[in-house]
Amino acid sequence: MFSNENTGRKGHLIREIIDGAALRDMFLMGAAQLEKNKSTVDALNVFPVPDGDTGTNMSMTMQGAVKELRSMPETVTVGEVTSAVSKGALRSARGNSGVILSQLFRGFSKALKGMDTMDARLFSQALSEGTQAAYKAVMKPTEGTILTVSRMVSDAVQSALEKNASVSCDEIMDLMLKEGEAALKLTPELLPVLKEAGVVDSGGRGLMFIYTGFWMALEGEDVSNALAVEEASAPADTGKSLQDSVDFHEFGTDTIEYGYCTEFFIIHLVDGFEESDLDRFRSHLEKVGNSIVAAYDGEMVKVHVHSNCPGKILQMALRYGELDRLKIENMREQNRQLIESRKRSQKEFGLISVSTGEGMNELFKALSVDEIITGGQTMNPSIDSIVHAVRKVNARNVFILPNNSNIILAASQAVELCDCHVEVLPTKTIPQGISAAMAFNPELSLEENLQNMTDAFQNVISGSVTYAVRETQINGQQIHNGDYIGILDGNLTVVSSEVEETGAQLIDKMIEKLGDEEASVTLYYGSDVAEEDANALAQRMEKAYPEAEFVVHNGGQPLYYYYFSVV
Repeated sequence: MFSNENTGRKGHLIREIIDGAALRDMFLMGAAQLEKNKSTVDALNVFPVPDGDTGTNMSMTMQGAVKELRSMPETVTVGEVTSAVSKGALRSARGNSGVILSQLFRGFSKALKGMDTMDARLFSQALSEGTQAAYKAVMKPTEGTILTVSRMVSDAVQSALEKNASVSCDEIMDLMLKEGEAALKLTPELLPVLKEAGVVDSGGRGLMFIYTGFWMALEGEDVSNALAVEEASAPADTGKSLQDSVDFHEFGTDTIEYGYCTEFFIIHLVDGFEESDLDRFRSHLEKVGNSIVAAYDGEMVKVHVHSNCPGKILQMALRYGELDRLKIENMREQNRQLIESRKRSQKEFGLISVSTGEGMNELFKALSVDEIITGGQTMNPSIDSIVHAVRKVNARNVFILPNNSNIILAASQAVELCDCHVEVLPTKTIPQGISAAMAFNPELSLEENLQNMTDAFQNVISGSVTYAVRETQINGQQIHNGDYIGILDGNLTVVSSEVEETGAQLIDKMIEKLGDEEASVTLYYGSDVAEEDANALAQRMEKAYPEAEFVVHNGGQPLYYYYFSVV
């Protein structure tokens, strides 16, 4: 597993070089430690609302990396390992924390590309490149977060190598844990909301669980349990056509390693042909292709193989007999035709919205939204799911409504993976998304729609009522576990022990912010609110604001008792 191992003082093992198998174990153990401690990370997530999902998002991101690692051969290089981790993490990235983590590993992959093993210098370079990629992925980096922890760890390692070029890999790992914990303790001083709540940054804590897993693997702890990752459930058969249900972009020509599907029979076999000859033939085929089937029935051989050199395969086969029923198909061209056929059927515009709750989903569909991505504050969709939705819409221009600040970054990253024009409207709430969708007009141009939809959602005052998952203090307000909290445009504004009272106070503040008592107020009640209770709240507010208009809709959303919209 580890190369160049020497015994240091007190029997301590000094590892000068880490190979691919060792690095794979490090990532597997890191993912296992994060999964084991994700609830701890969730509980630290108090900003901007104490509802906790960072640990879950980061763990799901790491599990995508683990799935890629599990499919790799036993013999791997460090470059191959980090490439697989980068690919898997990006595809499964959820929430800001997940996207940042995926970009961190993207930097690792860049630094170690083409490398068989990793020494301390390359280890340091990977940390540095990872930090740079993570910072670059965030429009406005905030210190006191996972970014800070990553940067301070990288800086400390680089500084140690500048002072002593003979630092070993395990010494670097020890330093990473020491400096990472120090950086984590510093995060409340850099981000006031953390200090007020009395916690360290959740994303930074999650990263340190991963690094702890790295250290455990280096120390020789068993990684077998790290492989116990649930496979994603296969999608149900919806009865749609193959082209609608399969994303052929996933199998683009760049991803097809062997382009020609070659099938034939070998007949009139040479005298003395035996099973051992077929074994040798299979061995030759394995050097030039994959998807190999070579079956012998005693008289002839049936061959199927994917390769880039069908002529060479046929030449090899001629050693054993005559060729019959030859078929060669260009799989890259087949793929191009499938994608081109889909492009020809593209419509001009498509709308995608993130939503949850049957009522909210139906409302978006009624507003001509083509695809609904299930997600929300504690259930952030992956980049891969967003890309899949864009391709499924099959439009030349696509508008994405994230409807949550924690999803905007993932949606923006997804744009890079799409081959059509995609506009991400930075909607932070469901009411903003509804207003944007209402403003869409398929008869207008891209620019006109973008302007109208942006104007529409920016004029909305949004509110929501949920509950706290931990004891904390925000904006000078003491919050107890189970309290009902009212959020106005992303800021915690109301705390109460009753749902209706929280909702009433929040609407008061929203109308006050609008500055017009002739407001139009929409109440979307969630799955835990009875219709009569929602109507009672609306009637109460109608008495307080007789000039305002109140409308009640069944949103059916989980976790949030109400979404409010005031315009």
